[in-house]
Amino acid sequence: MPALVLLGAQWGDEGKGKATDLLGGSVDYVVRYQGGNNAGHTVVVGDQKYALHLLPSGILSPGCTPVIGNGVVVDPAVLLSELSGLNERGVDTSKLLISGNAHLITPYHTTVDKVTERFLGKRKIGTTGRGIGPTYADKINRVGIRVQDIFDESILQQKVEAALDFKNQVLAKLYNRRAITADQVVEELLGYADKIRGYVCDTTLVLNNAIDEGKVVLFEGGQGTLLDVDHGTYPFVTSSNPTAGGACTGAGVGPTKISRVIGILKAYTTRVGAGPFPTELFDEDGEKLRTIGHERGVTTGRDRRCGWFDAVIARYATRVNGLTDFFLTKLDVLTGWEQIPVCVAYEIDGKRVEELPYSQTDFHHAKPIYEMLPGWSEDISKAKAFADLPKNAQAYVKALEEMSGAPISAIGVGPGRDETIEINSFL
Repeated sequence: MPALVLLGAQWGDEGKGKATDLLGGSVDYVVRYQGGNNAGHTVVVGDQKYALHLLPSGILSPGCTPVIGNGVVVDPAVLLSELSGLNERGVDTSKLLISGNAHLITPYHTTVDKVTERFLGKRKIGTTGRGIGPTYADKINRVGIRVQDIFDESILQQKVEAALDFKNQVLAKLYNRRAITADQVVEELLGYADKIRGYVCDTTLVLNNAIDEGKVVLFEGGQGTLLDVDHGTYPFVTSSNPTAGGACTGAGVGPTKISRVIGILKAYTTRVGAGPFPTELFDEDGEKLRTIGHERGVTTGRDRRCGWFDAVIARYATRVNGLTDFFLTKLDVLTGWEQIPVCVAYEIDGKRVEELPYSQTDFHHAKPIYEMLPGWSEDISKAKAFADLPKNAQAYVKALEEMSGAPISAIGVGPGRDETIEINSFL
């Protein structure tokens, strides 16, 4: 039985939550392997809509065990709030597992995040202000606080004091902010210990044993390929690795155990936050995509920047992730256009470029080269098979598949759980 990675093939917000939820009934474990509560998933089940920020989407599937891996950064207050909200709506959250090696977002991480963004002014990255970057920075600087630390008061006190030695100097002398008291932070973190203790375990051992036993394990990435700290549009990226390799380090499972890598592609392109975006639209078409597609960030609440489909970044995602399949979402949003532009290459300094330039400068100046594809006007939300789609919609899907370099195995034709056309099974 397979171990699968499911990730965003653009700048995030592609509809990963829906894809994960659709697979949930056939999956034994769903694992978040990076990011934190800066990654939002919207899942629609019947007439119920769920907005998940930190918890794996699999928590909505009965019989599935949701796992927060070691590569995730956890805000305990957000975690408990999400769990409480789901419990109030009748969702069973008792199976959740949390890695003891995951790092905790503390109050001083969110403070540093917000004041740093304000200090940067026009040069700001566009972070969510939730402390994600500073937490990952502490992890790399080896002054981070891990989930397991809150179960040992002595170790926790030492680590918080060590982390604040430098941060308080920066807050007071650079940002003119009041120093943060270590005892207050320790007291707050210790207050979470008994509330999450029952969820914490060695998730690496659990997951490897599950794969060896033939269980189906789905690794769910947050954000998207172009926001990867190594492979994205740096520095306008997140602080972790949403790409497929991040699943191995963020969950403690070797690459030889991964059998399939599924990329989620929106039928057009969106991004939240600052950074280059070659196909971005500033006209009525952009506003129309934003309105029809309900393009507002689940976590940030910010309007998403909208543009036409970019085959260059789709090919790049195929390459850096080793994608075996695509799940194409929101095809229904494009209904009504007579012609639909698709970016097939870039023009950079008068030259045609068909692969993502490695240079940040070149990418910043890239101009999209479009190919026009015929649109359709028929409602496709009730389509159950590929043959049910209008001919032009079929041609659009086939063109994107050919340009992107991997087969499209499923198509989203609406937000609902049942509004999906499955062409090839992922399992």
